[in-house]
Amino acid sequence: MRADFDYIIVGAGSAGCTLANRLTQDGKASVLLVEAGGWDRDPWINIPLGWPRILLQRLHDWMYFCEPEASMGGRAIECARGKVIGGSSSINAMAFVRGNKADFNRWAAKGLPGWSHDDVLPFFRKLENWTGAGSQLRGAGGPLHVQPSTFADPLVDAYLQAGMDAGHPFTDDYNGAQQEGFCRWQMTIRNGRRWSAADAYLHPARARPNLHILTKALVTRVLLERNVAQGIEWREHGRLWQAHARREVIVSGGAINSPQLLMLSGIGNADDLRSHKISVAQALPGVGQNLQDHISAAVHYARKAPGPLHATMRFDRIVTDLARTYFFGTGVSNDLPSGAMAYLKSDASQDIPDLQFLFNAAPMTATPWLAPFRRPYDDGFACRAVLLRPESRGHVALRTSDPADLVTIKQNFLQTAKDRQVLHAGLRMIADIGAQPVLAPFIKKQVAPNPQDMSDAALDAHIAATGITVHHPAGTCKMGPARDPQAVVDASCRVHGVERLRVVDASVMPDLVGGNINAAVIMIAEKIAHDINSQGSHA
Repeated sequence: MRADFDYIIVGAGSAGCTLANRLTQDGKASVLLVEAGGWDRDPWINIPLGWPRILLQRLHDWMYFCEPEASMGGRAIECARGKVIGGSSSINAMAFVRGNKADFNRWAAKGLPGWSHDDVLPFFRKLENWTGAGSQLRGAGGPLHVQPSTFADPLVDAYLQAGMDAGHPFTDDYNGAQQEGFCRWQMTIRNGRRWSAADAYLHPARARPNLHILTKALVTRVLLERNVAQGIEWREHGRLWQAHARREVIVSGGAINSPQLLMLSGIGNADDLRSHKISVAQALPGVGQNLQDHISAAVHYARKAPGPLHATMRFDRIVTDLARTYFFGTGVSNDLPSGAMAYLKSDASQDIPDLQFLFNAAPMTATPWLAPFRRPYDDGFACRAVLLRPESRGHVALRTSDPADLVTIKQNFLQTAKDRQVLHAGLRMIADIGAQPVLAPFIKKQVAPNPQDMSDAALDAHIAATGITVHHPAGTCKMGPARDPQAVVDASCRVHGVERLRVVDASVMPDLVGGNINAAVIMIAEKIAHDINSQGSHA
């Protein structure tokens, strides 16, 4: 393998796949893309209904767990992150959400020129191929295929109606002119199969002679000389290897791995680095700080009569259906049993929605059954309240100086009264929606939390016992001006004080967008790739 490249990209997740495609598209720049995981050939990745299996069995995953916290009942909450080509876009729930316009305007107002909604909209439009109703705000012909949920269950339609009956608005497109309201999920699915960032960006570019891809290679550090990034070192087949970058090294490992790699390379809090006997190359105390994630809790219901998925999950039927989806893109398995989503305000004083509702028309633990050998599962459904803009902040820290050792992740979920109040409000709103008459034919009972006790204390106990992340960690290499002591990268995602080094992934978000973050991560990568291509070679 050649040892010199124009660009070296660390991490083949959503950002890395996007960058690898865009930086090699004119055939002039050579790119090395390095991924710690393997190729995305597992059929369970391709089949949308395979997502619960991927999550629950932690397939293609770094196997991260957050440190136990009292607010979560002392549980070590899982923090699933993709370790595979496509990264988390290969193992996520395929929801496509841009966020609220105000999120990007807020970024721009914090000293980040070029990140307002008007600035980023062209890149959102560029990345997507939206199959729904046309709009000047939506894109067509882009690499990422996005479609409305196709899952058919009368419960989904009834739940959307119940939301409106409870007094909430409806929106035709939460990624369009109006985010607030109930709507159908939008999914990154094409022809009945998951359409990850790897499918959209990397696989079409694999044959380019100027793109070289390494898999199952763990990058151990960025090579620095006088605060200039020279290349990378990685571990593969028990040996250490090095490659040189003539122009830039771009770290796209995600909100957990990117700060780890910076710290291993001597970039971070000086005292922490010295405690691990790592030489300090650039003191940036914000590396690993500012961790944010979307915490959630659900209201669960038992269903009066089994839904349509239940019948399909009979063993002989589901085997056939999975094969139909994998080979032809047809069948029930070509979508998730979700359908309904909402963005709502916890109270009228909010300028923008601070809650997301994720509806699931079947239990996550639904498994194949075949009487009398295996009894059918008890059918049910749930709606999950997601706290969109948490005030609480956590951090990522080195456990040791060994790159193979997983970092410490401290989320600090629900550390402020406001965070708890907003999530409480969401759970009570969901319970109110569940009480609407249109849902009476479907609901046997509210299983949890106890509908007879929706007090703050009871809801805190419910959250502590059942709350989970919805897997949107961000902010650990914060984008901000040099005057911000917590900023790690500037508005062009260049690491402060280090030349020819960028971080491009969810870690650069100064704060969370209002919704699932994968679309925003791809947008960030599209924007930075455009900037790099426009500027040409960097000295």
